[in-house]
Amino acid sequence: MIGLGRMGANMVKRLMAGGHECVVNDVNEEPIATLEALGATGARTLEELVAAMPAPRHVWIMVPAAFVGATIDRLAPLLAAGDTIIDGGNSWYRDDIDRSGPLRDDHGIHYLDVGTSGGVHGLERGYCLMVGGAAAPVRRLDPVVSSLAPGVAAAARTPAPRRG
Repeated sequence: MIGLGRMGANMVKRLMAGGHECVVNDVNEEPIATLEALGATGARTLEELVAAMPAPRHVWIMVPAAFVGATIDRLAPLLAAGDTIIDGGNSWYRDDIDRSGPLRDDHGIHYLDVGTSGGVHGLERGYCLMVGGAAAPVRRLDPVVSSLAPGVAAAARTPAPRRG
């Protein structure tokens, strides 16, 4: 996870509670240290983050939309073909479409656009995830999505509409 604001940090906590090993990075030291104390592996640089992860890597970015492009520009040369970058922030969908082609064609890197909603309550209740991308990398991300999503029991089912 790159970007450990409230949502990014809480997503890491939820993932660790679901049994996932997480490597975390942020521009600030404090959230890295906090999550290390909870069992995450801290990375102070993107190079450390990539080196700490076995291939194929799944790197989730939770940074403000204005910083997604620059983060990807720094990250992509460190990754290998078959790795996946996930933009979980609020980037404009058109930017995600424009990024996916060159990452795939020039580097062999998969790119997923995963609009994430859940705010401060996501840690306890789960996150609404709108996953977009090619089928194979989406399937590989299923265990992560399943840990982050609230699940069927989180809310009462909507009654079926009455007919006739």
